[in-house]
Amino acid sequence: MRKPGGNQRIDDVHASRFGAWLEHHGYSIVASLGRLLRKPWASLLTIGVMAMALALPLGLGVALQNVQRLGGQVQAAREVTVFLKPGVDAGKAGAVADVLRARPDVASVERVSPDQALAQLRQREDLAAAIEALGPDAARAALPEALRVIPRDDERALVEAMQAMPEADRVQYDARWRERLQAWLGFGARAVQVLAALLGLGALLVVGNTVRLDIQSRREEIGVLQLLGASDGFVRRPFLYLGAWYGLAAGALALGILTVAWLALQAPLATLAARYGSPFVLLGLDPLAAAAVLAGAGLLGWLGAGLVTGHYLRQTRPREH
Repeated sequence: MRKPGGNQRIDDVHASRFGAWLEHHGYSIVASLGRLLRKPWASLLTIGVMAMALALPLGLGVALQNVQRLGGQVQAAREVTVFLKPGVDAGKAGAVADVLRARPDVASVERVSPDQALAQLRQREDLAAAIEALGPDAARAALPEALRVIPRDDERALVEAMQAMPEADRVQYDARWRERLQAWLGFGARAVQVLAALLGLGALLVVGNTVRLDIQSRREEIGVLQLLGASDGFVRRPFLYLGAWYGLAAGALALGILTVAWLALQAPLATLAARYGSPFVLLGLDPLAAAAVLAGAGLLGWLGAGLVTGHYLRQTRPREH
């Protein structure tokens, strides 16, 4: 028969083991941070190298996201301009516009008269003087009737149909330019992924080498722990947290570098966008993305330390005969 109170003693043992496990985690967190702070210059060098390895792909990724956002604005403005032949008057241009509005692949049609086109050209500083020198009447006579068409879906079939119209003189659209932009954006996204993988591997090697040096300096201490029967997890835990601290500090420094770069570029880019009459502003990382960067950097440091520590423990584990 089981002795009374046996279950209670087993529960007490499990509770004490769990408490010791939690206590060692807390001690490892604080002790590893202390070891990092006791070597400020060496730690700062490691953190700086890791931060630059993280900041470069992050910065390129943020820049690519802004370019993609700008490309999305370009994609949204998929207008096609149809310049009608010089002999087409306002009435005929209106009739052509009505025919295009009846098509299911057309979202909207706007007629641009020569007077409206002349007013738009006068708003450009580089053309206003030329128009005044030529004379408003002569400039107006040289401008044809035009239709600004917004396609509903893909504009290729619509463009071919408009080019075949007898009233059309020239059809202007920028689909080829947008396709090239999308191809460049796709290449840029893949380049950022490859660069992030390579530099992430570099950061992994940096923290791994740093932890390896720390392991070598504590080799006798680790040997004593192994002789006393300490598990691999007990020995590995302080080094894992050391790697995580390196990763978190490098991630925070990388975010700081990106913030400084964003502040330095924001004002000149706003001025450039204002010159083109665009409301485009440079966006940085949102709080959720910044938290993900910190978590990823900490995990990267943890992984690097785990790989090095695991390799060392496998090499030093007593072999059974």
